[in-house]
Amino acid sequence: MSSTTTIETISKPNIGVFTNPDHKLWVEETGPKTDDLKAKKGEDLPEGWVTVAIKSTGICGSDIHFWRNGAIGPMVVTDNHILGHESAGVVIATHPSVTHLQTGDRVAIEPGLICNNCEQCLTGRYNGCEKMRFLSTPPIDGLLRRYVNHPAIWCHKIGDMTFENGALLEPLSVALAGMERAGVALGDCVLICGAGPIGLITLLCCQAAGACPLVITDIDEGRLEVASKICPRVKTYKVDPSLSPSDAGAAIVKIAGDVKPAIAMECTGVESSVANAIYSVKFGGKVFVIGVGRPEMSLPFMRLSTQEIDLQFQYRYSNTWPRAIRLVRDGVIDMRQMVTHRFDLEDAVKAFETSGDVKSGAIKVMIQSEIDS
Repeated sequence: MSSTTTIETISKPNIGVFTNPDHKLWVEETGPKTDDLKAKKGEDLPEGWVTVAIKSTGICGSDIHFWRNGAIGPMVVTDNHILGHESAGVVIATHPSVTHLQTGDRVAIEPGLICNNCEQCLTGRYNGCEKMRFLSTPPIDGLLRRYVNHPAIWCHKIGDMTFENGALLEPLSVALAGMERAGVALGDCVLICGAGPIGLITLLCCQAAGACPLVITDIDEGRLEVASKICPRVKTYKVDPSLSPSDAGAAIVKIAGDVKPAIAMECTGVESSVANAIYSVKFGGKVFVIGVGRPEMSLPFMRLSTQEIDLQFQYRYSNTWPRAIRLVRDGVIDMRQMVTHRFDLEDAVKAFETSGDVKSGAIKVMIQSEIDS
């Protein structure tokens, strides 16, 4: 049996980062309560659960949406709600039934809690679980706290990896799921639409997979410069909103050296960007949409039809964490240059304001709590 003894001093209160239906954002005390953590040392945890001291959490675009818009599609903020789902930390207490984790283990947290009974769970596609409870998606509170309780099975050991890299495993998982389902292959011409965090990580994955040529688009020149820095061979295209989708598609093909992309990895969810991608890919190509967009949008149906273009979508991920850990551990994927800002947990409101400000130059903003590495 594993020990239930905590290994670090629990002195500060457990605080979380909240939003609500009025779009307010604040930090206040939350559960699990510090006194309970100190007194019970894991004894009251559910079977198979552990307590993790969160050290690094990345701000996701969905966090910004829930704060500013109060909803993403049918997922609506209806009460005080804790944000955050890109987190890593250290195990500080375990239930006696947990044998594969010990206090002191550094872990990245996979934030989806599944039923293990539905068809999707039983066939391994648990991202489609009919009873999914995904932390940070209303009404399930997220990970932007100092301490959280979580099932041990969804706490992945990261060894001596930095907590920051551990937190980045979550967006890397999004990109890996897209790569697998889109079928990116060695030598494929690939277009990546959007140079935000998911687009940039997808770019790194496409580079590692040997896709060429690579083209990435964005409306922001600064983000395109970051793309060129992390992948020197990528060709960049600054989106011109005045161009029609067909003209934008032609411009993208020209930048690619007159090679039409076999696959477009659409990472924005913006209607015009999806249309640009559709007019860019070759006959029989694929537009794979990772980005989250409006509940309904208009698409160039006849272009899709006459060019036999496959339009495919993604919802989160499954079975990606072990692969993501290997890729980062062995240096195949290096996401460190994407982190542009860091804030203490107590300054989370400022962190969100920075992440949501297009003029700040932020790519990935990290929130840290008593971090040592």
